[in-house]
Amino acid sequence: MIDFSPIHDLLGRLLPFECLQARFMQQALLGLLLIAPMAAAMGVQVVNLRMAFFADAISHSAFAGVALGLILAVGPQWTMPLFGLLVGLAIMALQRRSTLSTDAVIGVVFAAVVAFGLAIVSRQPNIARDLQRFLYGDILTIGDHGIRSLAALFVAVFVFQIWGYNRLLYIGLNPVVAQTHGVQVTTYQYAFAGLTALVVIFSIWAVGVLLVTALLIVPAAAARGFARSAGSTFWWAMLVSVTSAVAGLLISAQPWARTATGPTIILCAFGWFLVSQLYAALRQ
Repeated sequence: MIDFSPIHDLLGRLLPFECLQARFMQQALLGLLLIAPMAAAMGVQVVNLRMAFFADAISHSAFAGVALGLILAVGPQWTMPLFGLLVGLAIMALQRRSTLSTDAVIGVVFAAVVAFGLAIVSRQPNIARDLQRFLYGDILTIGDHGIRSLAALFVAVFVFQIWGYNRLLYIGLNPVVAQTHGVQVTTYQYAFAGLTALVVIFSIWAVGVLLVTALLIVPAAAARGFARSAGSTFWWAMLVSVTSAVAGLLISAQPWARTATGPTIILCAFGWFLVSQLYAALRQ
């Protein structure tokens, strides 16, 4: 087992705020420092591939995943990622084999998973109470098991980004031309769908189902206003996402604010977005 205590203590010393001296706050900060870069990295590709609705469909599949876990007496930390991964791969498979547009395929699957989740919840009314924390998110409850899962996913996401970032940009521009130039389009599309699904599901811890799409899209959209190239878009998205996550956690813990962490993070990212639009307008 990995002992995260030295990392928690280091974070408490690097950011000597009173609110960060509590262990649960240090765990929350470490969780956000893992979630925010992953969301930014995948968010850039989501915007490039025009799949914002995809993230929304995956996030809403969390309801069905949690409900299945509670009914089958299996921990939601297992059923949510597995169900979300299956939904993501199913969307990609249907998109590749159907004559419908991408938005139409995602919309059909979105409707199916939401209806499935609601049908299960309607059979077990007592489950609704357990779904509240997934609806709004609560990064303050993350433990060492969750951080270990996030660390493993973090490594997988950034290995994939190092290997496939330029190839995914190429696929976003024209998948047919990318295929003719030797890019394994199918492999990268399925890998992207699977990893994005897992990032979305784990990000629900931080901001909840309602705002998880914003965690991917807003930093990437803000980065477009600052960046001058595809490479700099990636790093600007990282900066916006990480600073928004840290600022949102710190602000939400202040006595004068007392707001939920997830919405505060998104509001900080939206502030970055407004600044980026002003900067882009002045630059033009």
